[in-house]
Amino acid sequence: MSALENTVVENLVPSEFYLSQNYPNPFSEKTIIKYCVAYKTKVILEVFSAEDKIIERLLDEEKEAGTYEIEFSSRHSGSAQSSRPCLSGRQIVWKLRSGNYYYRLVAGDYKSEKKMILIK
Repeated sequence: MSALENTVVENLVPSEFYLSQNYPNPFSEKTIIKYCVAYKTKVILEVFSAEDKIIERLLDEEKEAGTYEIEFSSRHSGSAQSSRPCLSGRQIVWKLRSGNYYYRLVAGDYKSEKKMILIK
């Protein structure tokens, strides 16, 4: 997975679920996505193309209540149709093209989606 470790960024327990706008946005290589979990529940965070094709699932696990952030890189492992492959050692690494992408958080009954812009 290309995302760096998903980390808790605040010790305060949020009272509601929330998905922040990524920063920086637009971004050229890496961006941070911050989100809040109100209670312990399964959390899914996905990045997908404007054509609604999944680029990468950044997170699919149960999380405790808290505020978290995760890094997304425009270079990642995977098989997205909107990307171009290049060889990095033995593993294929995909480089996303410039354009609009979206990320979606699903946690419990909460669903939220935001737009992010990749500029190369």
